[in-house]
Amino acid sequence: MKVREIYDILDEISPFELQESWDNSGLQVGNFNDEIKKIVLSLDIDFEFLASMEPKTLIVTHHPLIFKPLKNLDFSNYPANLIKELIKKESSLISMHTNFDKTHLNSFVAKDILGFQSSICEDFICYFNVDFYFDDFVKFIKKSFNLKTVKYVKAKDRIKKVALTTGAGGSLIKEVDADLFLTGDIKYHDAMEAKSIGLSLIDIEHFASERYFGEVLASQLKKNKIEAIISSTKNPFDYM
Repeated sequence: MKVREIYDILDEISPFELQESWDNSGLQVGNFNDEIKKIVLSLDIDFEFLASMEPKTLIVTHHPLIFKPLKNLDFSNYPANLIKELIKKESSLISMHTNFDKTHLNSFVAKDILGFQSSICEDFICYFNVDFYFDDFVKFIKKSFNLKTVKYVKAKDRIKKVALTTGAGGSLIKEVDADLFLTGDIKYHDAMEAKSIGLSLIDIEHFASERYFGEVLASQLKKNKIEAIISSTKNPFDYM
């Protein structure tokens, strides 16, 4: 099977044209005419992941390895060091990032992980109604995502409407119309802004909220009779 055949199926599942202008989803490394032996799905790639991979593999990741324009390919630096390994193994890389967030990932987390089947997704943000005291909702989220610690901003005691964006959604704070916003990678100034406008926050961590990428995409590929191996890099953070 050629890379182009899989690319076209992925484009039907989640059109690449839906990606944001700043994104770099699509074919990252390889050639559309390359023959592949297997497909592996992962949130990201790292050296441990590549070491276990067979030659002529098509990797489909959520996060683009090549995100910003490359000025050189210094193989001692990231991401050129990983690109070199991909080329040595005659393997290809496709990324499905903001397009897949919009069409599948946010909705899956809201409905299948948190259990809010009535959630309504608008572009990057999914909304659902709840009835929780804030402290109880923090415990529910911590358990749902299996978080070791929880970082949050408490602006209201009672939560009725929740917004969700997997990954890093701090830039969307001004757009959120809810009592509480669930997202990852919350920065200090995000927290200050949210608190000033009465918006509670719970940091659901980037990795924890998006680690379902392979599972979701594999189920979609199965509908097209395409088998893929679900793998993933490990969370780069450790906790004490």
